[in-house]
Amino acid sequence: MLTDPVTHVKGVGEKMGEDFSHIGIFTVEDLFNYFPYRYDVFEIKPLSELVHDDKVTIEGRVVHDPSLTFYGKQKSRLTFTLEVEQIAVKAVMFNRSFAKKHIFKGEIITLVGKWDAHRLQITVNTYKKGPASQQDEMQPVYPARGELSSGKLKKVMKQALASYSDAIGEILPTTFLTAYKLPTRKEAYQTLHMPTSRIALKHARRRLIYEEFLVFQLQMQLLRKWKREATVGNAQDYNRKLVKEFIDTFPFTLTSAQQGALEQILTDMQSPYRMNRLLQGDVGSGKTAVAAICLYASVTAGKQGALMVPTEILAEQHYESLDKLFGGRANIALLTGSIKGKKRKELVEQIYSQQIDIVIGTHALIQEDVQFSELGFVIVDEQHRFGVEQRRTLREKGLSPDVLFMTATPIPRTLAITAFGDMDVSIIDQMPLGRKEIETYWVRETMLDRVLQFVGSRIQTGEQAYVICPLIEESDKLDIQNAVDVYHQLRAYFPETVEIGLMHGRLTTEEKETIMKKFANNEVHLLVSTTVVEVGVNVPNATIMMIYDAERFGLSQLHQLRGRVGRGEKQSYCILIADPKGETGKERMRIMAETTDGFALSEQDLQLRGPGDFFGKKQSGLPEFKLADMIHDYRALETARQDAAKIIQDGLLETKEYALLSKYVENKFQVDEKLD
Repeated sequence: MLTDPVTHVKGVGEKMGEDFSHIGIFTVEDLFNYFPYRYDVFEIKPLSELVHDDKVTIEGRVVHDPSLTFYGKQKSRLTFTLEVEQIAVKAVMFNRSFAKKHIFKGEIITLVGKWDAHRLQITVNTYKKGPASQQDEMQPVYPARGELSSGKLKKVMKQALASYSDAIGEILPTTFLTAYKLPTRKEAYQTLHMPTSRIALKHARRRLIYEEFLVFQLQMQLLRKWKREATVGNAQDYNRKLVKEFIDTFPFTLTSAQQGALEQILTDMQSPYRMNRLLQGDVGSGKTAVAAICLYASVTAGKQGALMVPTEILAEQHYESLDKLFGGRANIALLTGSIKGKKRKELVEQIYSQQIDIVIGTHALIQEDVQFSELGFVIVDEQHRFGVEQRRTLREKGLSPDVLFMTATPIPRTLAITAFGDMDVSIIDQMPLGRKEIETYWVRETMLDRVLQFVGSRIQTGEQAYVICPLIEESDKLDIQNAVDVYHQLRAYFPETVEIGLMHGRLTTEEKETIMKKFANNEVHLLVSTTVVEVGVNVPNATIMMIYDAERFGLSQLHQLRGRVGRGEKQSYCILIADPKGETGKERMRIMAETTDGFALSEQDLQLRGPGDFFGKKQSGLPEFKLADMIHDYRALETARQDAAKIIQDGLLETKEYALLSKYVENKFQVDEKLD
């Protein structure tokens, strides 16, 4: 049985069993899922085909006994000459003095190492006595941990496969194996641990990557199905005529992307199941207009709506813009922490008696005394800024209200369908017509004086600017600009008539709100800040976003910051001040200057930095796959998602052919629950 303790494998005693437990290996199945991180390939090529500085394998006869010299503290160099194709090749081995007792004149030996074509020399990584034909073509190399060397792991794995490989049962239906030309599960595991060729290894990996994605997607989609079935009874029969009349009053036409997202949300609202949808849209793509239409649709169905945002100033801005957009069609109220006493008490009573149709607010919305009469539709803006418990509390204030999460962080589709597998995802990937593109420039720090002159000239015409810095105060470890220093530098540079504000993470919420309000009211002309300005606030008069040490930010974060400007009719600019050292940093700056599409940037960021840039590790919800990589294997991920959707939709898990897959998914749920 694969559930047998790893100590049942021949050669694994209690001590080794303890070593295995430290790396999370307790059972034979755990052992089989501990995969090599690379393979040493013993493939002989003629000397004439070897490429300088490549890792190569050569085979030859030792011309003389090795020469050993010592240098430095306990460092050694072993050298000998090898006859390869009647040519003398020098072999050098560092810090392996013991090899002098293993290698003798006249022996045939196979060496793997870095090739120096100019000196006809190989710097040896590994060596094997005997010709390459006697070696396995590919040798697995396992991550070594403590006492468990790669060699020990290889021996144990070989023994485990000999004893337990027949217990590796198939879980995929035959139709999948045939359609995708996949090896069996047993063959895939055997090949990954004891590969016979590169082609076989490629297919084995393909098989297990697809399996990991399929099982994960089945879990996600079953969760979604169970959530929906558990919350029947929230069908919203909205008035189509009134909704259309409301849309016709807008001073602009919806883009096709807005219309597509709106249709998906309205369809969900009519369904008897509770909606759980993520609406993604770049800064300025028109998510708020879609949100307003959905809130109004809910009101025409006799329900109440709620919009929860992270900050008071953002709540006030949403309230003002929605109140203007609705034009008296619905009773809208603002509820934030600043509203206290008698006014708050009256507001809470009006919400409970349904005199108020739509409430816009901060976390004040989820306090105990706030009770809704008929909460039907909830929108959570910038959902990653709220904890899971806060979102759950708001949902529970209504009878299973439909929930829409909104984010202006463009998450690549690949990542969205994985991280939010139990949500439906709508995307607005089009910008409204006539919106001016923000001009983006990358400059070196030597040009700072010219940049400040430009900023000063724009401020003189009545415009405003943001200046963003990565750190609050000086750090010995990182030689980068910080908000406090920059504030003092700019205060000394600009005349007294230029009001400069300073904002950073160590200020209280009230202090941040005060500064942002002053900036929004044009009482502060230039705002020096850390990235706390990233989310939401709308200052149409701000036309310049200047970012110090821009190479220290991810592309998505830079794009979010850039989105703070360009909100009015004036031309806006984003200036990246950066002196990146490496090629990746330079490439990111070039991409940023050339691309204004948030989704294209997020795909690039994903390639350059990985998923950690989009989600914090603890809150990510991103699964840890053994082999699969959702960035590089996105095609397999998409295929698995479609297959899982069809399996669930057609009820195939209930059939005999899918019984083993169904059982495996069920067991995975139990294991995951224990881990949680």
